[in-house]
Amino acid sequence: MQSPHLPPNRVRRTVNDIVMVEMFLVQATIESATVIASGITELGKQFSQRDEVGAGSLSTLLQRIADDAVEPYSTRYEYLRDMIDGDR
Repeated sequence: MQSPHLPPNRVRRTVNDIVMVEMFLVQATIESATVIASGITELGKQFSQRDEVGAGSLSTLLQRIADDAVEPYSTRYEYLRDMIDGDR
């Protein structure tokens, strides 16, 4: 069985894309973890002031934390798609 021969430029570009994706993933994970840690701190403050805070503000805080935690991944993904589309 003969394996297909890929042009060296295509292999190099694929490896470069994989390396870039891994770098983006690490960056996004670090940013997301920072957002989650800050969110946990804010939640702790909210719970310690439970009498003054309504359920609506707690759910708003949770939604904001979730949105902020996902944002680094979506931003990196959009940038990567633009970068790959620009190479074609």
